[in-house]
Amino acid sequence: MNLILQALPVAAPTLGWAAHALYLVRRLRTARTDRLTGLMRREEFSARAVRAVRHPHAAVLLLDLNGFKQINDTHGHEAGDRVIAAVGRRLATWARERGGFAARLGGDEFTALVRLAPDADPDAEMTYLSARLSVPLDAGGVTLRPRASIGLCRTSSMPGAGLSDLLRAADEAMYAAKRSGDAWRPAGRTTAGEEVRAGVRTEARADVRADVRAEVRADVRSDVRAGVRRDAAVRRAGRPTRRPTRRAGLAAQSAAHLTLLQPARRRAS
Repeated sequence: MNLILQALPVAAPTLGWAAHALYLVRRLRTARTDRLTGLMRREEFSARAVRAVRHPHAAVLLLDLNGFKQINDTHGHEAGDRVIAAVGRRLATWARERGGFAARLGGDEFTALVRLAPDADPDAEMTYLSARLSVPLDAGGVTLRPRASIGLCRTSSMPGAGLSDLLRAADEAMYAAKRSGDAWRPAGRTTAGEEVRAGVRTEARADVRADVRAEVRADVRSDVRAGVRRDAAVRRAGRPTRRPTRRAGLAAQSAAHLTLLQPARRRAS
């Protein structure tokens, strides 16, 4: 008993510092973790992913839920929170199975970094993930089936690219998938149909520009001719009657004078 009393003055500060350190660790973990899903937040994900993307088999993906605003508006925010939490858990499990990790960027947008073997079929992987995320769930008395648009960017397709470039490419692929109604889209891919449509749009724009230029040139020529005719008519209409008479008289006088001088010159010679 005496030994314990003697040790208390020494142990008390140590226990106090230990408790304080544990409190700070928990606070830090809370600051880096999304409260609703338990996933890491953007800052923590970026800090880990900057190193992880150096792996040759790394792949970055972004996903965004389709029609999430309608879920909130129709069924309430509690139902929306349950959808977000379920999607976060499912994405985190899928990412861990592939040696990676996931994060919630905010709202209904998520990201993950995983390792896909060179011989892995990305279409099979993303189709499986999409189906896994879309499993129906009970959202407070209503059954909902989340659906997501996914963009995938493998580091092997962008050698030497940093995290920001990979995320940007995945983001563009995700919105391309959302516009086309596909479940997912790899970065940089354009379908054959899109290439044909893009070519048709380019040709159509070229034809329109050519037609516009032709119309402009025709209008300019027409305006120039009309302007010339109008200016000539204005000059004719606005010219004083005495000027032509005076000029004509002067011209006649000069001509007569020249006519009279010519014979005199011949005689002088």
